[in-house]
Amino acid sequence: MAAIPPDIFALEDYARHAAAILPAPVRAYVDGAGADGLTAAANAEAWRRIRLESRVLADLRGGGTELDLFGLALEHPFLLAPVAWHGLAHPEAEHATALGAAATGGLMVVSTQAGLRLEEIAARAQGPLWFQLYMQPERADTLHLLRRAEAAGYRALVVTVDAPVTGLRNMEARAGFALPDGLRAVNLEGYAPAAVRTAPGRAGVFLGLMDAAPRWDDIRWLRAQTRLPLLLKGILSGHDADLAVQAGVDGVIVSNHGGRALDTLPATADALPVVAARIAGRIPVLADGGIRRGTDALKALALGADAVLIGRPQIHALAVGGAAGVAHMLSILRAELEVAMALTGRRRLSDIDRSVLWA
Repeated sequence: MAAIPPDIFALEDYARHAAAILPAPVRAYVDGAGADGLTAAANAEAWRRIRLESRVLADLRGGGTELDLFGLALEHPFLLAPVAWHGLAHPEAEHATALGAAATGGLMVVSTQAGLRLEEIAARAQGPLWFQLYMQPERADTLHLLRRAEAAGYRALVVTVDAPVTGLRNMEARAGFALPDGLRAVNLEGYAPAAVRTAPGRAGVFLGLMDAAPRWDDIRWLRAQTRLPLLLKGILSGHDADLAVQAGVDGVIVSNHGGRALDTLPATADALPVVAARIAGRIPVLADGGIRRGTDALKALALGADAVLIGRPQIHALAVGGAAGVAHMLSILRAELEVAMALTGRRRLSDIDRSVLWA
C-alpha cells in the first residue's frame, strides 16, 4: 500500500501530488471540463466568495457530524460522487475507493461506467453503496441494470439526467485521451447502444441520440419499477425541481456535472438555494460541484443541502494513496467541517441554517 506523502494537509495537496503521478492524457480526463472550463472554475470560486459568520461561547457539548440519509446512518455528510474509470488512477480501482469510503463511515455512489462489474464491487464493499444509473435506450436494458443493482444490495439509485450527450471536452481531445486496453464499460456489455446516424457537419445529437434520451415519462416509469430511494442528479432549475417531486423521486442532487457537460451553467453554490427553496423540504437536496473544503460543505448545508458529494478529489486521493488516500481525504474534509461548525457555534448538522452565513 502506498504511503501517504507527509506534506498532504488539504485536498489541493492531493491534487498537486496526483498531477505529478497521472499521465497527461489521464489528467486531462480527470481534471478537464466542458469547452472553456468556465463552469468548472465557477464552482470552486462560488464557494470561496461566500462568507461565514463566527459565533462564540455556544454550548457545543455532544456535537458531531452524523446524519441519517434514506435510512442510512452516516458519520459525515460527504458522499463520493459517481466517477467513471477509477482504474485510471489505481490498480484496485473502485474496490479501493469503496474501502476508503467505508473506513470513514461514508458512502460511495458507483458509476454505471465503472471499470468493474457492479456485482463485484458490491461483493467486496465494507460499507453501503448507491448505484448511479444512466438510463439505456431500451427500457428492458434499464430494468435489467436496475435489477442487478437491487440484487447486489445497492441502497439507492442515482439517475444522472444532465448529460444525455457528452459535453465537448476540448482539454481531453487536445491531450489525446483514450481508455487503455482492458478498461471498458463492463456494466453495459450486452445492452443496445443508441442508434446514431451521421451527416456532414452534424454531431449526431439530433440524428439519433435525442431519440433515445430519457424524458420525464421515463422517470415516472422507473419510479414504479423499484422500492429503492430514487434520486435525480443534475437538477439546476427550480422548475425541474418541481417536476422531480411530481414524478415521485425521493431526492435531487444539485449539480452541473462538475462543469463537464454544458459550459457557462451557473455554479452549484448559485443554483443550490434556488432549487432548495422550490423543494421546500419536501425531499432531501444534495449538492455536487467544486467542494474542496469543509467550509464549502458548511456553506452548502446552510444553503439548503442535506449532504454533499465529492468528485475529482476522490480520484486524486486514489491515485496518491489508494484506499488509505481516499479515507484520509474524507477525514480531512470531516475535520475541516468540525472546526468550521465549532467556530460558527453549530453543534449538529441540523443546527446549520442560513444564519451561519455573513449577511
